[in-house]
Amino acid sequence: MQVDGKPLQVSAPDESTLIVKFPAPFGPGVRLLDNLPILPRHRLESALQAGTLATAWGPKTPPSGLAGLGPFVLEEYQPGQRLVFARNPHYWRKDAAGAALPYLDRLTLEIVPDQNAELLRLQTGQLDFTQSEIRAEDYAALKRVADTGRLVLYDLGVGLDPDSFWFNLDPASKAADPQRPWLRRVELRRAISHAVDRKAFVDTVFLGAAVPVYGPVTAANRRWYVPDLPRFDYEPDAAQKLLESLGLRDRDGDGTLDDPGGLPARFTLVTQKGNSALERGAAVIRDDLARIGLKVDVVPLEVGALIDRLERGDYEAVYFRFLTTDFDPALNLDFWLSRGGAHVWHPGQKQPATEWERQIDELMKQQVTSLDDQHRKALFADVQRIFAEQLPIVHFAAPRVLVATSARVLNATPAVLRPTILWNPDELAVKPDQTATSRR
Repeated sequence: MQVDGKPLQVSAPDESTLIVKFPAPFGPGVRLLDNLPILPRHRLESALQAGTLATAWGPKTPPSGLAGLGPFVLEEYQPGQRLVFARNPHYWRKDAAGAALPYLDRLTLEIVPDQNAELLRLQTGQLDFTQSEIRAEDYAALKRVADTGRLVLYDLGVGLDPDSFWFNLDPASKAADPQRPWLRRVELRRAISHAVDRKAFVDTVFLGAAVPVYGPVTAANRRWYVPDLPRFDYEPDAAQKLLESLGLRDRDGDGTLDDPGGLPARFTLVTQKGNSALERGAAVIRDDLARIGLKVDVVPLEVGALIDRLERGDYEAVYFRFLTTDFDPALNLDFWLSRGGAHVWHPGQKQPATEWERQIDELMKQQVTSLDDQHRKALFADVQRIFAEQLPIVHFAAPRVLVATSARVLNATPAVLRPTILWNPDELAVKPDQTATSRR
């Protein structure tokens, strides 16, 4: 809630007027307020004054102690099992006919940590839809159920979130090895991009339900997508030449490259355990890089352990998938700016570590403060081109968004931006002859 490092000034001259003053020009404008929750003063003012607002509500807070303006209120929470929400009788919205929303009396969110168990529950009608898109390998089975009329399938096209492969580029991190500086060189990242056949990657990892990509912004983000970025496409010979330029050669004939110090050209790649697409993708990367002499040790980790390693900088390379939170890049500055905590390859820099990161910083600062839409697009196009040339993150594919709901769910209008189904919970309904309870 800051612009140019300064807070917004907010005042309410009367009960029906709110004045927001920005400390500097801000391209996205009031879009910044889209996800800002309105919290109850009578419940939280004392916590705000005491400086404990961030911890005032938590998992141990009884549902009766919570209050909000949404269509549902929390009625029950069973850790690791489910959350049950009841209809909020004070909700303000009405439909076009003047009927009070929401339509549902209750919404139950089941916590299902295993993807296979989630699939089975969806097929048997124990779930009405899932939080995220369905896996490519599950489509055929769900299509058979849909053909019986028990499910509805939606193909929303390419998604916003490509897969992401990156190295830890922080030379001061716990995992940094001064004897292997080549791990932080752009030539290595370009060689890896050259070594992976993206068409085969799409077919193997996503069973064809994806598209090859070369940057962090996909065609799903129509306003900001740039189709003609620099590409380091599938060329194993070009990959070999780049590795040779780093002094990586097979000096002992064992099929694995060695660095100038005689150490094997080897690194560890961590990914999320239990996510089948990520596990398959990491295996394909490992096998493709083996063909050019790079040895990759894949280590799947539970998501909590993986995030912990990322936050501590205790890793050499990662294969993961981020979730886009907003279409506008100015609202994702924590990723783009070198000082940002989500600048994952080298977060929290006091000063840009490289010239190209300094250039991106300057372009994004201009992009944020410009009020000219075309100028903002041109600036961000330049940012994407620098990113594609330097490859701090190598992207291979963006999966299509495939969504399934039970046939009894009405008014579902799936979106590529999460939450895919639950973005309009007040309008969701079920067929009249069904119990008015929705499950996820």
